[in-house]
Amino acid sequence: MASWDPQQYNRFAEERARPFRELVARIPTTGAVAVVHLGCGPGTMTATLAERWPDAAILGIDSSPQMIAAATELQTPQLRFRLGDAGQWRPQRGSVDVIVANASLQWVDDHEALLPAWAAGLDDGGTLAFQVPITTHDPGFGRVASRPRWAPLLAGALEATGPRSATPVLEAAEYVRLLSVTGLTVDAWETTYYHVLPGDDPVFEWFRGTGLRPYLDALSPEDAEAFAAEVREELRVRYPREPFGTILPFPRLFVVGHRA
Repeated sequence: MASWDPQQYNRFAEERARPFRELVARIPTTGAVAVVHLGCGPGTMTATLAERWPDAAILGIDSSPQMIAAATELQTPQLRFRLGDAGQWRPQRGSVDVIVANASLQWVDDHEALLPAWAAGLDDGGTLAFQVPITTHDPGFGRVASRPRWAPLLAGALEATGPRSATPVLEAAEYVRLLSVTGLTVDAWETTYYHVLPGDDPVFEWFRGTGLRPYLDALSPEDAEAFAAEVREELRVRYPREPFGTILPFPRLFVVGHRA
């Protein structure tokens, strides 16, 4: 399991929060009393759900002890956090009004079995909503990891973070079919964000909080430092710095399934 650094993740808090806000805005459920956020991270986005559903008991779940430790600082009588694996979580039938998974399902296997089980947990009027990055190409660090020096050390990370065909993320139409047969009305769309990131090596810093973690965790501290230096060089070429910042195109897939 990759380690996660809440402070590093929050370096681009606004850019990471925007897809979450746009996903939640499309959820039609009103009057929710039970809301679950899977892959809640440091809890900052989970806390905003209390504003949307002020009468709901809200539970955030994440598999990272570091993230949950940060999230518990935001805990209230309405808002709770728990360490857990989203891939193992199963709600009782009809027990939840809203299930949100934000940029987390790309780390969870077997969506074909998992999502129908989550859909079954929705009460009447409930909604399952998630968004995931669309991995259609290697951002750059996969190429570095394939070099002769690193490939033997990073074979597992390469397999886990390879192209779309090697990840659990499905095509949008597959999610529409999968959730429609469970009785949900499905709204799915794709968006590419063109983030303008400030500072030195910002694309490296962006991925150091997410997709680079499995690579760095697989290496010794000395090797991780050398690998990171090569990744920085690769990313500078792929994402050149401009006078106003560095442009990072980031495509995402959104799916909202609602039970009437």
